[in-house]
Formats: sequence, C-alpha cells, structure tokens
Amino acid sequence: MSTHTGEHVVELRSVSKTYGRGRAEVTALDGITLGFRPGTFTAVMGPSGSGKSTLLHCAAGLDKPSSGVVMLAGQELTSLGEGALTRLRRERIGFVFQAFNLLPALTVADNVALPLRLAGRRPRRRAIQEVLDLVGLGNRAHDRPSELSGGQQQRVAIARALISQPAVIFADEPTGALDSRTAREVLGLLRNAVHSAGQTVVMVTHDPIAAAHADSVVFLADGRLVDRITAPTVEAVAERMTHLGAIPVGAR
Repeated sequence: MSTHTGEHVVELRSVSKTYGRGRAEVTALDGITLGFRPGTFTAVMGPSGSGKSTLLHCAAGLDKPSSGVVMLAGQELTSLGEGALTRLRRERIGFVFQAFNLLPALTVADNVALPLRLAGRRPRRRAIQEVLDLVGLGNRAHDRPSELSGGQQQRVAIARALISQPAVIFADEPTGALDSRTAREVLGLLRNAVHSAGQTVVMVTHDPIAAAHADSVVFLADGRLVDRITAPTVEAVAERMTHLGAIPVGAR
C-alpha cells in the first residue's frame, strides 16, 4: 500500500481523532495512514465502534482530525476554513447515505441537480437525464421521492452523487435500508461507476456481501488499521470480521 501522494485521490496521514477530555476521552481514530487510488472501490469494515464512520467523516472534511493530515484531490483539508471546506465538498465529493437524504418537495430531477445549484452552477437538463438513465430512472425525472421505492430513492441519491463528477464518492452503509436483491443492484451501480466512469468510491459497510463488491476491503479495530484484503470474497471478509470479534449475520 503505497503512500506516495500523487497516486491517491484521498489520503490520510497519521490521522487521529479523540472526543471528550480526561477520563471521558475516547480515541476514535489512532494514527491512521491510508490512501485511496483513483478508479478504485474500497470497502471499510470493522466492529461497531471501530472508527469506520469517523474515518469517513474525517476523509470527507465533515469532521476535523485531532492530529494528522487529510489530502483530497491535492488539497489539504485540515488547513481549510469552513467556507472553503463547504465549497470543496460541494464540488469534489459525492455522498450516498443509508437514509437517502432526498428532499421530498423536489422532483427526482431537482434532487439530482441540487449539488450543482448549491455550488452556483447551472444544471444542464441533458446531464441530469444522462445520469438518471445511467441509474435506470430515465423515465422518473418528474416524480417525487415518495412515489419511488427505497431502492429507486437510493438510485436517485447515487445519481445526485455522480452529477458533479466528484473526485470521490463516500457511501455510508448505502444498502443498510434495502432488501438483498435491491442492495445488489445498488452495489452494481456503484461498481459500474468505478469501472466505466473511473469514479473513486469509499464505502463504509458492516455487510460482507456488500464488501465483496469492492476491489479491496480495509479493516479497522479500536481506531487502527489492522488488515486489508484485495479481490475480496464474502467468505474471506466474513472470516476476517469473525476474527475481529464482529460476527456478521449469516456468517456464524
């Protein structure tokens, strides 16, 4: 795992994050050094409380590390003020969350266009149509989120993440609220974004089946990076999680 800066879209160098003080202090991340190359799909796994979400939040500039450096697309996040960080997130980062986070009053097309509007850019109707076609919702542009299934809403969220052609997409448990068949379809879309569009995806998940769609899986335990598997299989991921004390459902 090379740490040469030029090779990575996102890089964390000796990143630590603590919450609270004195006896109440909790170390969520403990000296993490990790890089994500362009055009790769990486899953981040670990037991509950291992620091997965904190890692994602620090890498995305949603949370500031207590120490260490975070680089995103050649920019050091740790030195940016809140205004510059907000702009960078709008322009260079796509987000996909478990809860979809769509605005119910807006149409599908307007939800997809939102990151561009927030960044002060005028959305092109054709670009919105193309990205909706890509996620299989080309004929639902004028519907509201309430008219869509959970899986379709997550497809809209992926289209919204793709519209600004970000440097990286961070996905936090993107299949957590979906049934297994729909989850497979959504993971296939993320995988396709990596392989056909050269997108970079970093996904936090607790599910070995979801993780097996990635190119590699990194494992955290107690805020530290403890292992990495390339070309993961469901069995290999489940076995590794069992050793970490987090036995996934169905892997007993």
